[in-house]
Amino acid sequence: MHFTLAPLHGITNYHFRNSLNRHVDGFDLAVTPFLAVQETAKLNVRKWPDIQPENNVGLEVIPQLIGNVPTHFTDTIRELQKLGYRRFNWNIGCPSAQVVRKQRGCGIMPFPERVEAVVKAVTEQTDCAFSVKMRLGWKSAAEGLEIVERLNAYSLDFIAIHPRLGVQEYEGVPDLTAFGEMHRRTRQRVIYSGDIFDLASYRQLMEAFPDLQSVMLGRGMLRNIFLAEELTAGHPLAEDEKRERFAAFYDDFAQTMVVARGEHGTLSLLKELWHYFAVFFQLSEEELRGLLKINEYAEFQGRARELSAMGR
Repeated sequence: MHFTLAPLHGITNYHFRNSLNRHVDGFDLAVTPFLAVQETAKLNVRKWPDIQPENNVGLEVIPQLIGNVPTHFTDTIRELQKLGYRRFNWNIGCPSAQVVRKQRGCGIMPFPERVEAVVKAVTEQTDCAFSVKMRLGWKSAAEGLEIVERLNAYSLDFIAIHPRLGVQEYEGVPDLTAFGEMHRRTRQRVIYSGDIFDLASYRQLMEAFPDLQSVMLGRGMLRNIFLAEELTAGHPLAEDEKRERFAAFYDDFAQTMVVARGEHGTLSLLKELWHYFAVFFQLSEEELRGLLKINEYAEFQGRARELSAMGR
């Protein structure tokens, strides 16, 4: 099985990816949070630190792109190829309202002809390996089915499928029946993405789809940064080992973020992450609320270390 680190906008930046890669095993690949494609005249890829080669060492990275204009994709890909990238991913699954209203992300899924136009331009006019990250559809799984059938005419790197509709965002349960139908109808290599949080959910997925060879981990990885290792091993790691290694990862990441963004910017991101880390440390709602009320960096980190050292 191959495990891919999912793109989580605002979270899995290169600082996070690099710290994770230094302290955690199991990931073969990472997809970056999305970058908006542009025409050549407006492009300056050096303003995108997240995909600079010097910032990404040790783990293969695929830049993720978002947009809906074919020429903007070909222009952007050609510029990024100058940095050495050959593989690119297109986000047509983001359910954010501000993205969807521009017919980007999941907002383009009701327009399969526009999806095909981008894929056709990229595959015919560039020599890159192109992939798509999608949902079942925006409002209907029929949207995704038409897209995967149209894309069968093209040779893609892979299709990553999140088994929810865009209107659901992250609510409700994954629709594995609809996912299975899309998987059956596509000729592309499929990466499953969605709600793999532990060994039990992974085993349930593999029982249903034993031919799957790739899984993308996102929110489940934030709840347990060792998830890919445990899925590979087939059993949980020792709790003492995980706590010790988590502390090393956390200190590494926080220190690199402080250098890059300062304490105020780092504190904002750490508060977002602790909604997930709280699951790992089995914090109560009261403990998490108390931590998130702290607005001074050193005090926050001191309390975070106290909570992460508590046995459960």
